[in-house]
Amino acid sequence: MVAVVIDMSSTPGPGLTNLVSAVIPVHNRAAMLREAVASVLAQTYPRVEIIIVDDGSTDDTALAADDLSRRHPDRVSVIHQSNTGTGLAREAGRRRARGEFIQYLDSDDLLLPRKFELQVAGLNAHPECRVAYGKTQYRHSDGRLEKMPWKGSGNKVDKMFPSFLRDRWWDTPTPLYRAEICEQAGPWTDLKLEEDWEYDCRIAALGGRLHFCDEFVAEVRDHEQNRLCRGAALDPVRLKERAKAHALILTHAQRAGIKEAEPEMQHFARELFLLARQCGAAGLAAESKELFVLAKLASGDTRAEKLDFKLYELLADITGWTFLGKVVCLSDNLRR
Repeated sequence: MVAVVIDMSSTPGPGLTNLVSAVIPVHNRAAMLREAVASVLAQTYPRVEIIIVDDGSTDDTALAADDLSRRHPDRVSVIHQSNTGTGLAREAGRRRARGEFIQYLDSDDLLLPRKFELQVAGLNAHPECRVAYGKTQYRHSDGRLEKMPWKGSGNKVDKMFPSFLRDRWWDTPTPLYRAEICEQAGPWTDLKLEEDWEYDCRIAALGGRLHFCDEFVAEVRDHEQNRLCRGAALDPVRLKERAKAHALILTHAQRAGIKEAEPEMQHFARELFLLARQCGAAGLAAESKELFVLAKLASGDTRAEKLDFKLYELLADITGWTFLGKVVCLSDNLRR
């Protein structure tokens, strides 16, 4: 179970009509923060507030955030807090937000100028839609820009589930949410990895349609500074976080009524099985066993009775979940 460290006593009320609240968590990225804020201030849509959450920065980022607030006192506010991680920093900003719409923006990414104009108009024209998204462009660390939309952001999709069981096919700056659905989804968790995927799957479980804007609306940038998405595949700290996130995502999919027979659920079951093996190889026996049980559950009764599941469970009981995970992961690497 993932602990959620949130005080619910000051939950935000209904948002101000047509106001967009942009929430920007930041840790030790002063220069990039200025660029991210500038991309919000440059929006063609006028009704915007920006909430910077300085998540325990130890360099000059806190000063940069305060300077931005002084320069734009009517649009930019700052929260300073001890380092809690991106998810809880976003939650601190969400709780301060006053808007009808919520935009989460990582400090190393940018919004393109017409994003809010297009997406607010789309959501206002389609009240049945709860989230709007558009195409996202990807910029390499050397400045090269990919020509095609990043991930699956160029595809028109009506709903987040079941496709989000295959992967999170957009990035954090891509969607614009109605504040009401963020409120219904509940607070961000204290997950340090895949917290955004888990959050979106929680929103997906609530239903509601997506509005697609067939234009580029955001830019995701690669760079050489510290990024949470980087790290060793078998790092036990990272795998513990991923194990928690995957367990929660399965819960959200089940709540949404996604059946075991659906291809997306079968895909996610295989992901759970793979992660179970990786956790075993990293010495996380308890997580490995739990994920294996979840993989069987997601696979359905018929698939769970297949030989590979039965053989793996038998060998794990004999050799231990850690030993078997190491052997299987080594074998997987040798076959590549």
